[in-house]
Amino acid sequence: MSESRAELSELAAGLAEAAGRLPNPFGLGVALAHSSEEAQVRVAEDGDVLIVLVDARGREDAALVLIERLNAFRPELSLYVLLSGRPSRAFASAPVNGFFHHEEADYHGWFRILSAELAEKSATPFYDALRSYVEMAKDSWHTPGHSSGDSFRGSPWVGDFYDFVGENLLRADLSVSVPMLDSLLAPTGVIARAQDLAAQAFGARETFFVTNGSSTSNKVILQTLLAPGDVLLLDRNCHKSVHHGVILSGARPVYLPSTLNRQYGLFGPLARGTVLAAIAAHPEARALMLTSCTYDGLRYELAPIVEAAHASGIKVVVDEAWYTHGRFHPAFRPTALESGADYVTHSTHKGLSALSQAAMVHVNDPDFNAHLFRENFNMFSSTSPQYSLIASLDVARRQAVMEGYRLLSRALEIANELRERINATGVFRVLGLEDLVPAELAGEGVRLDQTKLTVDVTQSGQPAEALRAVLFERFNIQVEKTTYNTITFLVSLGTTRSKMTRLADALGRLASEKRGGPAQSPLKLPPLPEMTPLACLPRDAFFETGEKVALVGEQGSANLKLIGRISCDQVVPYPPGIPVLVPGQRVDAAVLGYLVRLVGGPRPMEVHGLEIDEDGACLRVLSADEEASLAEGSPGG
Repeated sequence: MSESRAELSELAAGLAEAAGRLPNPFGLGVALAHSSEEAQVRVAEDGDVLIVLVDARGREDAALVLIERLNAFRPELSLYVLLSGRPSRAFASAPVNGFFHHEEADYHGWFRILSAELAEKSATPFYDALRSYVEMAKDSWHTPGHSSGDSFRGSPWVGDFYDFVGENLLRADLSVSVPMLDSLLAPTGVIARAQDLAAQAFGARETFFVTNGSSTSNKVILQTLLAPGDVLLLDRNCHKSVHHGVILSGARPVYLPSTLNRQYGLFGPLARGTVLAAIAAHPEARALMLTSCTYDGLRYELAPIVEAAHASGIKVVVDEAWYTHGRFHPAFRPTALESGADYVTHSTHKGLSALSQAAMVHVNDPDFNAHLFRENFNMFSSTSPQYSLIASLDVARRQAVMEGYRLLSRALEIANELRERINATGVFRVLGLEDLVPAELAGEGVRLDQTKLTVDVTQSGQPAEALRAVLFERFNIQVEKTTYNTITFLVSLGTTRSKMTRLADALGRLASEKRGGPAQSPLKLPPLPEMTPLACLPRDAFFETGEKVALVGEQGSANLKLIGRISCDQVVPYPPGIPVLVPGQRVDAAVLGYLVRLVGGPRPMEVHGLEIDEDGACLRVLSADEEASLAEGSPGG
């Protein structure tokens, strides 16, 4: 952009001429903006804008302001500066990719540089190497045993699998015997370069590709940061992999009480005061583990929490599994990394175009122990990683950088229209932020990811699970999840207007068929019992053999023999997905009564962690001998 129309036209003509004469593999064209304001509008409205050349001649202060604004709005943009003379020192810290001098007017040279910039941004080092190797058609004398799919092809018994998954997928299913494809466990080649590009894209110092999800990523980070007995502050409602990480690391957990929307059975972020109080009360803590955003799209205002944790020397780990797209559109930012988090886990497959299980770990910790992290990473990772997963991470990063803004803008438009059409049914209603946020979080800056639509189905007179079945069987629609009275739909990069229209039509038809019957009674979850003190470290209880004790006694009432016993397992009812018991926690009357109501009520709930046998639901607890052998205390607080 430039303030001078004549000079702008000369520059545009020169670059356009170069684009026409030189190789132009990306179809790079020139769009004109005559002012800073016009440039910002073009960047906001056109997701295909990937490079901006800012004319700073005689107006360096204004150019710097524009550069900062463009970078804040879309950090994936490449920003170049046109100068006359020597740039001021202010440009040294500006997010600029390069400089051109007007006096040289080397339009062909400039175009080559800009085209090379696009080539670098869009490179997929690992995917390219994988595809090249497959095209070499080498004979396979190594694992896997299907030998590039040849064991499937032509078989009367499994030949249909070859046809179903495709030749290229099977030929790309290789092993670590292929050196040109690098090693995920010790990358120095194409995987290392792909990870570097991902770190640049997501704003991390370092990024690591993971082929078995955020579940493994969380465990690797916790085992890197925590030694046995170290204190970890964590949301009681964190993902189960975090609880598993507590067990494996031998950490001393301090569970923070989750907020819960009892009307819909949905959990929210921790109250900020709860987190800050825990930081103040436990300055010895090594790490704080948070989830942002939640499954239902609620996310923290993280910056003040991160600042408080860092002031006490506490590392902040954020499970951002459901927010992998946040970096690539201003409607979703700031991300956890941008808010100062030390470690962030991404289930890349959830929000971007990666295959299931494909994930990333992003690191910004200035004290990062790369060797220890790698040792823990290798402990949890397979020595035979699936190369298609790695390639999909490479490709997902490329798409996010090159067209993520445009695709997310479309996703937001579709989500907004779908929200309006669902609400117009008069029966189904998309819950807004004010409906989802528990009362204790009012005024805490909690925001909602608008691509996650949670629909209240109460007025339909049917439970959500019944409606889910109808949508699947009659309308060929598969939803993300349900509670008793809500259905969640995810709008993603792959959501099309056709899909949106079919869903809106289906819900409209179901609403019009409602016979005027009474609305279902609202879900009334019993109050979640308070977290009782831990009698021992979760690791100590989990790895004991334990014994099974029935929840319900002979007379059909709660088995009082369980009161005071120490749980060996994590017990989690769905909804809302918040642990009622964790390993090492004593069972009290409130916990026992809560579990009995869940499994024996008129609407039995799904409860993970209980064992069902001929005596009904049973809980694994420490035996008297095991309990006696463990040192008593209150390690969990």
